[in-house]
Amino acid sequence: MAAWRVLGALGRAARRAGPRLVVGLGAGAAGIGAALGPRLADAEAVAAALGPPSHPASGAAPSPADAAAHAPSGEAAAHAEAGTGALATGAWPVYTKQQVAEHDSREKRIWVTYKDGVYDITEFVDGHPGGSRILLGAGKAIDAYWNLYPQHVNSSAPLEILETMRIGVLDARDAAEASAAADVSDPYANDPPASPLLRLHSAKPLQAETPTQLVTDTWITPNELFFVRGHHPIPDIDAHTYRLTVKGHGLPREFTFSLADLRDRFPRAEVVSTIQCGGNGRSAFNAHKRTMGIPWGCGAMSTARWSGARLTDVLAACGLTDADAEAAGVEHVQFEGSESMGASIPAGKAFARRGDVLLAYEMNGEPIPRAHGYPVRAIVPGHVGVRNVKWLSAIVTSEEEAQGPWQRGIAYKGFAPGLETVDGVDVQSVPSVQEQPVMSAITSPSAGDVLDAADGTVGVRGYAWSGGGRGIVRVDVSADGGETWHTAKLKEGSEQKLSRAWAWTFFEADVPLPAQPAAPRSAATGAASGGGADGPRSRSVEIVAKATDASYNTQPERIEPIWNLRGINFNAWPRVDITVDGG
Repeated sequence: MAAWRVLGALGRAARRAGPRLVVGLGAGAAGIGAALGPRLADAEAVAAALGPPSHPASGAAPSPADAAAHAPSGEAAAHAEAGTGALATGAWPVYTKQQVAEHDSREKRIWVTYKDGVYDITEFVDGHPGGSRILLGAGKAIDAYWNLYPQHVNSSAPLEILETMRIGVLDARDAAEASAAADVSDPYANDPPASPLLRLHSAKPLQAETPTQLVTDTWITPNELFFVRGHHPIPDIDAHTYRLTVKGHGLPREFTFSLADLRDRFPRAEVVSTIQCGGNGRSAFNAHKRTMGIPWGCGAMSTARWSGARLTDVLAACGLTDADAEAAGVEHVQFEGSESMGASIPAGKAFARRGDVLLAYEMNGEPIPRAHGYPVRAIVPGHVGVRNVKWLSAIVTSEEEAQGPWQRGIAYKGFAPGLETVDGVDVQSVPSVQEQPVMSAITSPSAGDVLDAADGTVGVRGYAWSGGGRGIVRVDVSADGGETWHTAKLKEGSEQKLSRAWAWTFFEADVPLPAQPAAPRSAATGAASGGGADGPRSRSVEIVAKATDASYNTQPERIEPIWNLRGINFNAWPRVDITVDGG
């Protein structure tokens, strides 16, 4: 709870500093939320609830007198007084549901209710990491949204922070009616269970990664071991009634395709592609300095054989080729998911036949599982995972990139290492992540493993990958923290074309253990110290690796120069400390 106390202090600081700190607080709240681990599955959503209060007063919560200063005048004020009958005694102003509904825009100020409380969130809107989605609750109750994102109710802290925005209470009759009508059902109740093989970060929404020890067991990740990154409840879509809409700039009209259309009208294409969450490896960033989001290890990355219709074939069937799109000014192709998640990719990728973008309906030879996008998902090889939109419902050709937090908000943008809030930053002007940098991970040995010095070598295994289809040309491994290097043998994946290597490459190396440093000698006897009754000394050995891609990009050694508050694009040298006994 200490982190939440800090969050409360941040909220009070924002009240004193005003709107300029709103966005920064959103980022800080999410970062602290992330520190609390799996209980808060999606720190961005936590930040959405914990924004700064809209009133300039200092202190933990506005007093009834402060709230009165924001009370409506005229008839509304009369209603409020009639409802309380005791404003002068220090009671909160009372507002009816109708009065709250009148405050649904910036001009009128944005009010919401939660249970029997009334809150003014106007200044918080600009800092909401979820973007304009917060306006869905303008002038209404937000209870259903908090039910949708259970991070808000996993702790008392979100409500405590929300209380700093209170301006009154809801009329008792309206509150009773809202309570009776409230949907208290669990929107996640119909989600498929997470595979017990996965390391679970959160069940609501589902966030789970492949355990490090299992990541490189097979080059193609079995469906039940494929990591899951969810934002919302998992849609349950009837394949028979499923429809995909294609519309937008440069198209003569709107088109609709069924699942059968995608299967039967277009040649079946297949691609083996690795999908990596933008935050894969974030826990290593957090070891240096806390970031925002799920503390993924190196298992938020998996590979499958995807089958489906080529995006280029579907767009061509709608009358839009690459040349047509360029002439019409199409710069982006947007993907919309059935669960309200949206993202986009550059037109140059979407219309490139060798870009291998698929509208996939099979994963490893089976219908795509629900958790992974059934019945159809976009597969965008070489691009960050969030662009591979699941439960695909619409494709939009556009002059602009997609709206929403996953494209234009802070979620998938890489900020400078010295930036700890986005206060004063034009977030929308920062490019969204598409292709990610070259990276690698060590999956064996594991941290803390103990080896016998008599073995002489340590076997190292792992994977390497680079965005944009850039193949891996070399992986170097060291058992002395990078003092000396040994070239690993590239295994599965190394046969891919260097300009079209959409999947990871596995590597192996037997690396000589460094020699035991000479034991210090006793000043009194001149004899070597150490060992003794307990035998030879144990020592720590640091295993590191670095990959180089086909463009001869290589991994940075240190975390500090690439740290960013969102904790994305981790690609510093992976480091594993083991113990060597004897020698």
